[in-house]
Amino acid sequence: METFITIFQQILFLGVMGGAVYFITQRVKEIRNNILLGKSIDRTDKPTERRNNMILIAFGQKRMFDRPFVGLLHLIVYVGFLLVNVELLEILLDGILGTHRLFAPYLGGFYTFLINFFELTAWLVVIACSFFLIRRNIIKIPRFQSPEMKGWAEKDGNLILIFEITLMFFLFTMNAADTILQTRGAESVYVTEHYLQTGTFFGSLPFTFLYQGLGTTALILLERVAWWIHLFGILGFTIYVTYSKHLHIILAFPNTYFANLEPSGKLNNLESVQKEVQIMMSGEEPPMDENPEEIGTFGAKDIQDLTWKNLLDAYTCTECGRCTSVCPANLTGKKLSPRKIMMDTRDRMEQIGKQKTIDPNFDDEKNLYGDYITKEEILACTTCNACTEACPVNIEPVDIIMQLRRYMALDESDLPSSWNTMLANTENNFAPWAFSPTDRFNWAEELQTQN
Repeated sequence: METFITIFQQILFLGVMGGAVYFITQRVKEIRNNILLGKSIDRTDKPTERRNNMILIAFGQKRMFDRPFVGLLHLIVYVGFLLVNVELLEILLDGILGTHRLFAPYLGGFYTFLINFFELTAWLVVIACSFFLIRRNIIKIPRFQSPEMKGWAEKDGNLILIFEITLMFFLFTMNAADTILQTRGAESVYVTEHYLQTGTFFGSLPFTFLYQGLGTTALILLERVAWWIHLFGILGFTIYVTYSKHLHIILAFPNTYFANLEPSGKLNNLESVQKEVQIMMSGEEPPMDENPEEIGTFGAKDIQDLTWKNLLDAYTCTECGRCTSVCPANLTGKKLSPRKIMMDTRDRMEQIGKQKTIDPNFDDEKNLYGDYITKEEILACTTCNACTEACPVNIEPVDIIMQLRRYMALDESDLPSSWNTMLANTENNFAPWAFSPTDRFNWAEELQTQN
């Protein structure tokens, strides 16, 4: 009977793992295809500098410590969750081989030390997640109360924190039941052979006192249920993350590696416009092209006009709101929120990606500009790049804003009249003011006359 149960668990385990791998693979393909909806851009230069950026910012979380206390808590959750899930390796092997605590006989006392260390980090994760829940729901930090954070965005932030606390609870339950069963070997050969002596796990000790009164059969059932829920929880978390803002756990690494190494705010010339200007300035006749290329959209109107890095930015956004909290336009009551720009870009990308898998010629007659991001938001940006500097994972909302603004100016001619006057003066007089460059230093001549 015990052999049958073990084989059944192995088959069930392999089925669960196969299903999880399938769903994760499909979602990864979907995200990749969505990102590749964007235009090509080369970000392969300076590999050493890019690698250092990734290590410092994604792995080392350098920018998180601009706010030290919150940065420390975030590091605890991040590192703690990774360390706790090292135990997943043993769970996976136990599930495949039908064993229990496979590494314990080989590691001896060090195994007990490792589990105690993992439980300590698990408690730190619980404390940090609880504090984050308090900040979101009781203290109500202003940057989590913005309009774009209502609905699913708010639920997502709370759900993932509750999810992590729940996973830690079942980890403690599993270890506590295991610890008690190690003292009941005299009651069953199965218990003696299955629950090896590993010593006390101090992190789960409070749960040991809680479950001490349960019978051996109930404890075995509790330990197995906790083991399976912990496994299902981790696999479910992995799948859920691909639909959540917490996708940054993975994408922060490529996003920081492929980040822009040029100074923040530097604009790239539009090739088609640059060629026209160069021909005009040279005074030469433009070459006759037998097959002239059709000039596309100036700037960005929809997702396909942005670069793949812009779209990777959107998927990497943590929705932490640091960008919005330092945005001068937002602070003065304007509708612009850099976080909303990234969320809107991701939502539009997801919509187009899903529809194109059904109909490659899909066209819902909507656009990122106008239907998702409004003219008022785009015009409010001062291009100060405070949002870019504040982002903990090197996202550039201003780049998307400027591409949308280029579309407004060059394709739609939809800038305010005062902006058009300023741009015309800059083109004709090389300055925003409506006077000739030859008169620019007249004020100095007046001073000389007075002296």
